This record gives sequence, C-alpha cells and structure tokens, in this order.
Amino acid sequence: MSKKYYRFYDGLLSAQENWLNKMAKKGYRLVRTGKLLYEFEECAPGQFEYRIEFIGHKSKEDVTDYCNFLEDLGYKVFFKNINLNYSIGKLRYRPWAEKGGRIATNSTTFDRELLIVEKKNDGKEFELHTSYEDKLKYCKSLRNAWLWFLLLFVILGCVQRSIVWGIGGLLVLIPITAYQSEIIKIRHNAKIREW
Repeated sequence: MSKKYYRFYDGLLSAQENWLNKMAKKGYRLVRTGKLLYEFEECAPGQFEYRIEFIGHKSKEDVTDYCNFLEDLGYKVFFKNINLNYSIGKLRYRPWAEKGGRIATNSTTFDRELLIVEKKNDGKEFELHTSYEDKLKYCKSLRNAWLWFLLLFVILGCVQRSIVWGIGGLLVLIPITAYQSEIIKIRHNAKIREW
C-alpha cells in the first residue's frame, strides 16, 4: 500500500531529512518525489535511511557522475526541487555555482537542486561526506549560495531604501551564520586530528 504526502520544505534540508528518516522508522520507504509530492510504500520499520544533499551548484555532468557513483555504492537517489516554480522556459542564473552549473535549465539542474539518497540500514553510520575536505567544500557551497542572497538584499535595501529588504537580509544571516559556524567546527576538528 502506498502513501502520498504533499509537503514543501524550501531550503530546510535537515527538517526534510529528519522527516524522511521518521517515515522510514515508521515503516515507509520513499518511492517517488514530485514538486510537492513524496510517495512511500510499506517496508520494515527502520529498514532504510535518508540523507539530503544540495547539488544546485553543480554542473549536469558532475551531478550525473555523482549519482552514478552513489548508485554504484548501492544507494538509491531521488531528485527534489528546492523552490516552487511553475513556468514554461525555465532558466536560472546561479552566480555562486561551479563553472558548469551557473546556468540552470530544464535539461540541467533546474527543479533538481536537491538529491535525496537512500541507503539500506546496515547499522553503520551513513554520511555522504566523510573527509574534512569534502565536508568543508560542501558547507562552503551552501554558505556561498546564501551570501549571494544577502548581497541581493543589501543592494535592493540600499537602492529602494526599504526596511523590508533589510529585514530579509537579516533573516538570510541565520543560515549564513549556521553554515559558517559549521565550517569553523570542521576546520577545528581537522586541526585536532592532525595533531
């Protein structure tokens, strides 16, 4: 028996990941995703685990290679959108992205900014980034995307002299601060391991 849920998490990756893992603990395995849709089928409780990764900054080739790598390791992958956009002729410029991922279209990573990775629960820790270098690079890519939004809010706030844009900029500082503190923590842990 399948169950369908309609939810939207925007950029709240950890909230989405926690919800998917709670569903897995209840005995539901993800089988399909859509704009708002999460479809599950029954399985043994706790049989699967999920991780979510932001991939909107990568080129189509890098995403394809990464997905093939994960599937070769025995993981199942699903793509998910990070925003709601219902339009024809989709094109988005991402100045924070890697060289091949700055322009997103329907045929690349537009509406496919998140990767949901499913692993059969084998009792071992499930991490997508295991080295400090990988963790650091990933956190920097998330922080840099939010820095561009901060810049946009600051420019619009100055040009339009609007407090609304200033408040938006302050709100954007929350994820920037969270990712920057994670970067500092990773660097600190890497230094401790070196000694």
